[in-house]
Amino acid sequence: MASTKFTPGTGDSVPEAASASVTRSRYDKLYTGEGAIDFIGRSKLWYGITFALVVIALAAMLLRGFNLGIDFEGGTKMSMPAGDLVAEDVEETFIEATGVTPELTQIIGAGDARTLEINSEHLTQDQIDQARQAIFEEHQPLDSEGNVSPDAIGDSTVSESWGSTITQRMILAMGVFLLAAAAYVALRLEREMAVAAMAALLIDGVLIMGIYALFGLEITPAMVIGLLTVLTFSIYDTVIVFDKVRENTAGVLDSRRTTYAEEANLAVNQTVMRSISTSVISALPIVALMVVAVWMMGVGTLRDLALIQLIGVIEGIFSSLFLATPILVSLINRQKKYQEHNREVQEFREGRGADGDAGEEITGSKRTVAAPASAPAAPNQAAPTGQTGQTGPTTASWRPTSR
Repeated sequence: MASTKFTPGTGDSVPEAASASVTRSRYDKLYTGEGAIDFIGRSKLWYGITFALVVIALAAMLLRGFNLGIDFEGGTKMSMPAGDLVAEDVEETFIEATGVTPELTQIIGAGDARTLEINSEHLTQDQIDQARQAIFEEHQPLDSEGNVSPDAIGDSTVSESWGSTITQRMILAMGVFLLAAAAYVALRLEREMAVAAMAALLIDGVLIMGIYALFGLEITPAMVIGLLTVLTFSIYDTVIVFDKVRENTAGVLDSRRTTYAEEANLAVNQTVMRSISTSVISALPIVALMVVAVWMMGVGTLRDLALIQLIGVIEGIFSSLFLATPILVSLINRQKKYQEHNREVQEFREGRGADGDAGEEITGSKRTVAAPASAPAAPNQAAPTGQTGQTGPTTASWRPTSR
């Protein structure tokens, strides 16, 4: 008797000989489940990795804190064309003129777009004028037309009250976004899916903020805008995966062929290539934006926006593929009806393995077979070619009348 091979998610038992003769690509095998990656089976591994990353992120936020930009903390920023200037020398001149040590002195951009920036606490107008005059006399910066001029040194000041207002509005925007995302997922999909999606989204936010705290990256309004953008991208990707999970698991309790976890794992495999392709395509313009913003133009706002989006797109792949669906399956498997179904599937498979086809599943009404009616043979009916002289009962194939 030829052995058969069961393919999860299709409900078909295919002879191994026929299956082996069909050559499928890796993508096809992922989609049909034959070459599926066991995302759900490795849930404990993903949970362990996530726990370790969250602990590191929280420790970085608590111990190192955040490098808030001038728009949040308030302060003064002075900038000038970098030219041949040395950041350390200009910083020393600034300290001598104002008596204030800058929080950050850096050169951004490339080529003619290189700009030297000095960020410090809030300065009075007299301190700003003294710093500008001292830097001009000591370093002779050039303006955009290539002329030596004190006007080449620009400044901007943000009050602390303005920074506090911006911070409050940032927190409000984050709260509104999370509530809106939770409501959408709950209405669009299922309750357990909404819980899993929001849990993965919160972990996304913690890990991204942890990266900023760990590496001392500056938090600016552009960064906050980018964060909301990448969280939206992450929840969108999760919804796409969950939509496929819902499609695959529809009616799973009425069958003993597969469990909810297996159908969910198949759904992730069926969408993994799409998720990776979407992320790669999304990352390409972001990388181009970083090249333009950092290497060519030195525009700080574009740099902040591109950096947070690149970090978010990469991290979003991890959450939508390796975290959201395992959380969903863990929540589903806590329900008694799914626990009982898992046991039934296991018992059915053990019966199939022991008794061969005797364990074939029957759902709904029992299968009945209609016996073919024996038509009376014509008296002078000629026997088929090649069967001359043969006698015996006439045979016919059968078909089930119901299943």
